Amino acid sequence: MNRFCRIRFSCIAALLCVFLLTGCGNISYTFPYNVNSNVSSFNVLAGTGTGKADAFASDLCVVTEDRMGDGSVDMTQASAAVLFDVNNREVLYSKNAHERLYPASLTKVMTALVALKNASLDTVLTATDSVKINESGAQLCGLKSGDTMTLDQALHILLMYSANDAAMLIAENVGGSVDHFVEMMNEEAMRLGATNTSFANPHGLSDDNHFTTAYDLYLIFNEAIKYDSFNEIIHMTSYQTTFYDKDGKAKELTVNNTNRFLKGDFNAPENITVIGGKTGTTNAAGHCLILLSRDVNGAPYISVILNSSASDVLYPEMVQLLEQINK
Repeated sequence: MNRFCRIRFSCIAALLCVFLLTGCGNISYTFPYNVNSNVSSFNVLAGTGTGKADAFASDLCVVTEDRMGDGSVDMTQASAAVLFDVNNREVLYSKNAHERLYPASLTKVMTALVALKNASLDTVLTATDSVKINESGAQLCGLKSGDTMTLDQALHILLMYSANDAAMLIAENVGGSVDHFVEMMNEEAMRLGATNTSFANPHGLSDDNHFTTAYDLYLIFNEAIKYDSFNEIIHMTSYQTTFYDKDGKAKELTVNNTNRFLKGDFNAPENITVIGGKTGTTNAAGHCLILLSRDVNGAPYISVILNSSASDVLYPEMVQLLEQINK
């Protein structure tokens, strides 16, 4: 090697060392190289490694293909459906689990989750003009600018009655603005691995940029049920409360759960108890439902159906889906 080449090689090597030592932009890594680590490539190749890194989805159900159970479920009038054994991380049924679809008010599960993670239940929320929703047929609880209620009250109205104005109330107060709250929703979706999800609002009224999948909804719902208050609310059949207008005058409100299993319109299969969940309906999304159920031993199951043709079709479909638990 001539003198020029030796000098050039030395310069490149020096620059490489500086880059490796300083990194790009002085980033601090949480998993630095360590030759003695149980999961380092050195110890793996040397045959001395005894540990392994936990996979992101090590405690989750993973869907790689459609799985139609024993063939007894008729899901021809729904676009997507899934049923998961939460404890055993087993996929009992899957149809189009990763197809992007409109979620309608199943969106409000994420709205509740982000609120629970970022504010206390006794936080007082104040309504602004953002609660005015003029879309025809939109479910509303009648909030007016200046009305106040606690987050706990708003979550009951959101999850049980599916009030879209309650979603806007929560979003603006917890996020500082509705737009920032939606950013928080999308950040939480990415954190959970819901990579086929994009939220454009906190209520689920149709928007071209607002979509998710049956599998992503499982990930979101699975996180939400870690909160006792969420589980308590989705199990309630009715709720009565008092909130206040801008002048401090009391306003009475009673809401009933929109879940037709809890209303008694439909019965779960034998040995299965529906704890609760979330309903959703728009013209674009069709009829949607996500549920937490338990078997005779108390083991939890999460089920989702998206874009069914009608309410009277959706619930019998869900009964068939839940029957797979007993197979």
